[in-house]
Amino acid sequence: MSLPVPNLDDRRFQDIVDEAKRLIPQFCPEWTNHNVSDPGVALIELFAWMTEMMLYRLNQVPDAYYVRFLNLMGVEPFPPAAAVAELTFWLSGVPTGQVVVPAGTQVSTTGEEADRFVFTTIDDLVIGQPRIVAAMSAIDDSSWLDVTEQLGYQRARVELFRSQPPEPDDAFYLGVASSLAGNVIRLEIEADAEGIGVDPTRPPLAFEVWGDEAWIGAAVHSDTTGGLNRSGEIVLLVPSVHEPLTLADVRGFWLRIRVEDVAADQPTYRRSPRLTALRAAAIGGTTAAEHSEAVGRDLLGVSDGRPGQIFTVRHAPVLPRRRHETVRVSEPDGDFDWVEVGDFAQSSPTDRHLRWDSATGEIRFGPRIRYPDGTHRQHGAVPPAGSHIHVLGYRHGGGSRGNVGAGTLTALRSAIPFVSHVTNLTPATGGVDAESVDNAKLRGPATVRTGERAVTAADFERLSLAADATLARARCLPPSRPGDPVRLLLVPGVEALPNDYRLDDFALTDRLVDNVRDHLDARRVLGTTIELSTPYYQGVSVAALLRALPGRSEAVIGQRARDLLYRLINPLCGGTDGHGWPFDTDLNAAAVSQLLGSIDGVDRVEEVLFFEFDLRNGTRTGRALDIVRLAPDSLFLSAAHRVVVR
Repeated sequence: MSLPVPNLDDRRFQDIVDEAKRLIPQFCPEWTNHNVSDPGVALIELFAWMTEMMLYRLNQVPDAYYVRFLNLMGVEPFPPAAAVAELTFWLSGVPTGQVVVPAGTQVSTTGEEADRFVFTTIDDLVIGQPRIVAAMSAIDDSSWLDVTEQLGYQRARVELFRSQPPEPDDAFYLGVASSLAGNVIRLEIEADAEGIGVDPTRPPLAFEVWGDEAWIGAAVHSDTTGGLNRSGEIVLLVPSVHEPLTLADVRGFWLRIRVEDVAADQPTYRRSPRLTALRAAAIGGTTAAEHSEAVGRDLLGVSDGRPGQIFTVRHAPVLPRRRHETVRVSEPDGDFDWVEVGDFAQSSPTDRHLRWDSATGEIRFGPRIRYPDGTHRQHGAVPPAGSHIHVLGYRHGGGSRGNVGAGTLTALRSAIPFVSHVTNLTPATGGVDAESVDNAKLRGPATVRTGERAVTAADFERLSLAADATLARARCLPPSRPGDPVRLLLVPGVEALPNDYRLDDFALTDRLVDNVRDHLDARRVLGTTIELSTPYYQGVSVAALLRALPGRSEAVIGQRARDLLYRLINPLCGGTDGHGWPFDTDLNAAAVSQLLGSIDGVDRVEEVLFFEFDLRNGTRTGRALDIVRLAPDSLFLSAAHRVVVR
């Protein structure tokens, strides 16, 4: 909701006329005829009409001027954020050496050139062939059995798990000589059909790699072995972190296959799978790419030696700069890279500082300011006259339109040896449009009033939202005892429709957590510790029985009711105000019944019941309730609503 148009002067025609008439006895006591027919009153009304027109024009402050006013106070609109996608490059074969997908490789969607979305890889992707150096079977990470030699012999049979039957956390470890970070690994398995008892489509196995501090899951892209029960291939997507570890005096980069706990309806192994051979090969790799286009070195202009010079890059908005994306000034004494700062308040006349506006692309050098005592001070150095101003590179783009779906980034814009094709196995996320003027109008006065320090709970919430544009909501829970950390609950934005929200959609990305942590760390009070986490999402399933008016479609009414429930009981767009279900607000059957009764075509609401819902297992738990209580650190999330219309 935007602020109303500011009224710098709210007087109207009649107000001006009445005020002028009241002043007549004070300034012109001899003027006694104040009727409408008096020529003097006619002149008052004429000038009142002209003044009202001037006031009307004065109150029409354009958005551009409003933004300029905010900029003068140091409040600038947030630039857009670029969507990030995980691109998987598939090899045409198994090369003997390394394959490198260089940073800056561009991949786009298909279609007309003007409608394509271009993503650029962020880092080099190195795809190297794994060399197996060790294989071990372990029980509880304490009892180790080296089976490296057995796997090397033909016709040897190696039991992966030593317990009979295999117990949860029994594991088989495979060590390789170099890191597999980001690689797509194919495990070629030759196995006996001994691992009986499991569902081949849902074996209780977890594939993990060591990530320096903990074991990290490696996603299974495909599995033709039926849970290691027959010969076939398992294709794994190794995460971007894979660090060395010493196990049983053997140092290597480890991949392990671990037996998991099973669900109530999931069978487990009655005997351990047995392998006769195992081979590993890299057939691709995954790396992060962002929705942006890179611009190389560019000459912006020549300095005239005056303070406060402004140069503008050709493409805007500009994405946050990386280490090598700087401004270089070719001065008579040599070339120097200037440092980007947030403001010039602490800049001395010799500091090579500049400001780079991400939204407009403007690069500003330090101004010369006059102080009340008549002295002048230069804030930041001035490029000498004749110096050439270069930008070494930058990226532009971003916005929510970059949040493309899975499998849409398939056009490789430059050939790479041994790479046959590319795709994104998961949707792109994190793209956010530039801040609207209406939101800047709301944020600007709040920022000016409260400053940039995190002291109160409201300060923590406000500063968290300012740290990352992908963050939708924040809730601060003050410490219950002295010395306890401040708990900050973060709710990220989700692009899906409310009916399609899933628990995993609200997981926090590393980039979001890092942005919020760094932003608050610079603004927190010394000695304050902050704990960043997500709320506990309490699944709620509604069962409703509605009576429709005669002649109304039961299917249409049922769909309207379900849509209403998914929108209402929602962390992002729920609640009565549409800004997300409020914290500390319970769910009441009477209130929900009233809303369902307002749907067009509903005669009456006969019954509304709530069930708590296990979002992980997809099942209702407990008995039917009229009221569901919400803990201070929790939010409701809709799940599997059932609406019956009669």
